[in-house]
Amino acid sequence: MGDTHPVLLAALAGFILSLMFASIPVGPINLTILCEGAHRGFRWCFLVGLGAASMDAIYCAVSFTGISQFIDHGIVKASLQVASFVFLLYLGFKFLLAPTVNVPTKLDAASEKLEHKLEQKFNPHSAYATGFLRVGANLGVLVAWVVLTAMLMAHDWVDDTLPAKAACLGGVVTAYLLWFAFISYAVSRGHGKFSARTLLRLQHISGICLIATAVIDGAKIAFDLAHHKI
Repeated sequence: MGDTHPVLLAALAGFILSLMFASIPVGPINLTILCEGAHRGFRWCFLVGLGAASMDAIYCAVSFTGISQFIDHGIVKASLQVASFVFLLYLGFKFLLAPTVNVPTKLDAASEKLEHKLEQKFNPHSAYATGFLRVGANLGVLVAWVVLTAMLMAHDWVDDTLPAKAACLGGVVTAYLLWFAFISYAVSRGHGKFSARTLLRLQHISGICLIATAVIDGAKIAFDLAHHKI
């Protein structure tokens, strides 16, 4: 991947990571679509996903802006690499070993309170606004994007340039829209009948993918240490 054009590499990195996280079934938008999509139809489901993708894009852009201020410092860059490795490994095992679909985190309670307040204040009537606000109120999504953008830049998968960041953002949005189009179609047409067992299996697959990514991440860190690049 070292010979890959920086803009193409950034787009691919954003697409692959986003597709991996978008497909985790316990996400607030996936659960919304799975629970209500059968009787609301494809259009409603996809618009919820479109609103969610818009908020994810904003979180991603904001995270890139913040991380850019620190990424040039060697010690900070190395610390971010290690932190991203630990985060992915922890999250991967958490989903892989989960006995049920619901995997609560410490941010869940705060996110639910914030979501309730926002929905009371703005009272979203459209599917797009519902998806936008539910992602915006989920503090875990913001934390995840801070870690993911740090990992992307710390490993030089996304250069600290506007074209590379824009390409990564494009990959992020594309991945989310493709996933939400797929799941919206499947749910609205009644394909597969997403049972609790099916969701749990998808969650375990997501955990395996996250662990595999963490292993690749850790191997790169070990390689850089061996060659005194960190």
